[in-house]
Amino acid sequence: MLSKKNREIILYLFFGGLTTAVNAIVYFAASWAFGLPAWLSSIIAWIFAVTFAFITNKIFVFRSKAKTKEAVIKEASSFMLARLISLGLNTAIMLIFVDLMQLNEPLFFVIGQVVVLVFNYLASKLVIFK
Repeated sequence: MLSKKNREIILYLFFGGLTTAVNAIVYFAASWAFGLPAWLSSIIAWIFAVTFAFITNKIFVFRSKAKTKEAVIKEASSFMLARLISLGLNTAIMLIFVDLMQLNEPLFFVIGQVVVLVFNYLASKLVIFK
């Protein structure tokens, strides 16, 4: 049987993969099927992906017990804030290391994704769904 920590990490990575799929599907549907500009398609896809991630993390990964409207709103707003912070972290990494310092883009893309993954997991585990 998997330990609680291993179960959480495996489910977090699994649902993270599904979140990425949701993001891609919504982005390309908005962009290609509806002809929306890339920036707007990206924002719409981000909203869908973060909403999907919140629901799956709350129910399946961290098994949150919050049931009252106030508690769920607090979790959701904390989750969105953490995701906005991680978006800023990733953007800063790409801006500094790729755009300004002209370093290896694929390498810093991966580094940025790892930083975001770790930050989002710790924020969810230690703050949002504690």
